[in-house]
Amino acid sequence: MSSDGSDASRMLGARIRDERQRLALNQMDLAELADLHFTNLGKIERGQANPTLHTIVRIAAALNLNPAELVDGLSADQLPQRSHGVTAADLIRAREAAARADPA
Repeated sequence: MSSDGSDASRMLGARIRDERQRLALNQMDLAELADLHFTNLGKIERGQANPTLHTIVRIAAALNLNPAELVDGLSADQLPQRSHGVTAADLIRAREAAARADPA
């Protein structure tokens, strides 16, 4: 696992850390409540880990948050570069254009 996380990972981690601190919990407390190892929680908070959906939901539940609050506003632009920039909308438009050009 790389120590160079994405902007999205860092933002998620900061949101978790901020809420944990607002509740006056330490990492060990939150990790126990979320059924995680505290070192894993530390990596998540520093943006060095890419937590699974299950982990995000467990952390949110322990913080009494809707998981959407932790990921709201995060976008693909905050992730490492993809091998291509094509989206589903791009693919659909290309297929529709090809169908119009060749109505066979």
